[in-house]
Amino acid sequence: MSHADRPPVVCLCGSARFMDAIADVARTETLAGRIVVRPEVVSSTRSPEGVVLDEAAKTALDRLHRAKIRLADEVVFVTPGGYMGSSTRAELAYALDVGKPIRLVPGNKEDR
Repeated sequence: MSHADRPPVVCLCGSARFMDAIADVARTETLAGRIVVRPEVVSSTRSPEGVVLDEAAKTALDRLHRAKIRLADEVVFVTPGGYMGSSTRAELAYALDVGKPIRLVPGNKEDR
């Protein structure tokens, strides 16, 4: 299947504290006919899973997420209340550096 024969791919980025908002945006994007890639495992005591990973695992997940950004046709940043933490800002800088179109989605402020 060529790039032109498939739906657009969007990569979702955002703070681990907003995984519910990211899931909501994933549903919206999927229903709009887009293929969604997003963080599936996050390392944060504030994440719904409460998963705490060692530095090697965090580094591997960061590398994997950057690969998802490179794969995407567009990178969507979920920013409830306008919040964007340092990791998400780094992902934004990376997406811009590799020339990806970006979109900011405010999400639900109640997720904060």
